Amino acid sequence: AFFICSISFSNTSAMNLKLFKCLFLLSLIAAACKNNKTLNVPHFDKDKAYSFVRKQTQFGPRVPNSAAHEACKEWMVNLFKSQGAVVIEQTFETNAYDKQKLNGTNIIASYHPEAKHRILIASHWDSRPMCDQDPDTSYMRQAVLGADDGASGVGIILELSRLLQQNELKDLGVDFILFDCEDYGDAQGAVETWCLGSQYWSRNKHTAHYKADYGILLDMVGAANPNYYQEEYSLQFAPKVIDKIWKLAHDEGYGQNFIAKKRQGLVDDHLFVNMIAKIPMIDIINCPPGSQTGFVNHWHTHKDDMNAIDPLSLELLGKILIKLIYLEDQGSI
Repeated sequence: AFFICSISFSNTSAMNLKLFKCLFLLSLIAAACKNNKTLNVPHFDKDKAYSFVRKQTQFGPRVPNSAAHEACKEWMVNLFKSQGAVVIEQTFETNAYDKQKLNGTNIIASYHPEAKHRILIASHWDSRPMCDQDPDTSYMRQAVLGADDGASGVGIILELSRLLQQNELKDLGVDFILFDCEDYGDAQGAVETWCLGSQYWSRNKHTAHYKADYGILLDMVGAANPNYYQEEYSLQFAPKVIDKIWKLAHDEGYGQNFIAKKRQGLVDDHLFVNMIAKIPMIDIINCPPGSQTGFVNHWHTHKDDMNAIDPLSLELLGKILIKLIYLEDQGSI
């Protein structure tokens, strides 16, 4: 923006004085604008995020009803609390497609729960009970460790939570939700057999009349050189959120990872949050081109371990999300 000053040319010295005053005023305005736009973004520590991913895998596969699942839940809840979040454990029982009764827990960690304007960042934290996509059939009945499929998104969220404790927000509220029982679905069955935790939360929100301006789901975000396409349901339900994230990614120099092309819709937690909870949510998910499954090669196999995780990929997405949070807090995006 600029101002046009009306200057009389009848007197040169008067003109120069007026010009000086005008330029001085413009410099003050420019300085004020610059100061208003100053954004102090905390440093996202990729090594911390990586350690949070590794810690989850050290419990073993987090399959619902298992000892590893219970132990990991306790660790994450206590960590969120130590980081200053208001934590709610939303427990539920649900029937899986194979008739097994699952004991699930959605973990909600909130900052500024009283704030009207809020954003929601989510991931699932459970592991798939079988390696049904493994080319080696001897692994078929083993549970997936889930370093990338589950733990990578959670690791990023835990680091974001740590930063919010150390760098308090002014006006924005942030809710981190770790959905349970996402990966206990029937590969040959109905879409409703998947994402049982997000379906439950969408029908039974953790607080009455809960609303968020929008949501972001992280799924399989830890592998090297990720390819994030604009998922179809995300474009359908939350196109403005897609625009925000992809613009930020390009501004940060990650345009090669955030590809402005549509890919087919996916059954993931965001679908039920959009359809049932009516909160616009996008899915950030790594879908390499040319993959036979449409996902990373280690998806639902025994190779989804820490070897699948690149700290630089955690940093890439973490830097974008932490900047987004503080831009929203300042009302600058």
